[in-house]
Amino acid sequence: MKPFQNTKEIGDFGESKAVHYLRLHGYTVKERNWRSGKCEIDIIATTLHDIVFAEVKTRTYTQEQLANAAPPRMAVHAEKQRLTRRAANDYLRTHFTKKRPRMDVIEVWLIQSPKGDRPRVFKIQHFKAAY
Repeated sequence: MKPFQNTKEIGDFGESKAVHYLRLHGYTVKERNWRSGKCEIDIIATTLHDIVFAEVKTRTYTQEQLANAAPPRMAVHAEKQRLTRRAANDYLRTHFTKKRPRMDVIEVWLIQSPKGDRPRVFKIQHFKAAY
């Protein structure tokens, strides 16, 4: 496979892996990249009791960088949280549910291929009720 051409391709790949992860763990994925104005929610999913608004952060590292790498979740700063909350409120105003809202972060760690191919998933971490 050819390497990713830009950060959007990396982000889309990470979101696809996060969707797969959620489905394997019993979530029903309702929406991807849901927008309200300039605000976006990467994944909206449900469990039996919760509606989950998930922010996905994907980063690529070399083998050497892994030991000291800042986790991808660190990129979910206060302004991003504010915008995601606003979008979640907009979604809930137009999509009635009795489920409890929850703001999660899913980080996808990719490791670069020594051959120059596409990076592979090193690990996925899911932080429930992250903010």
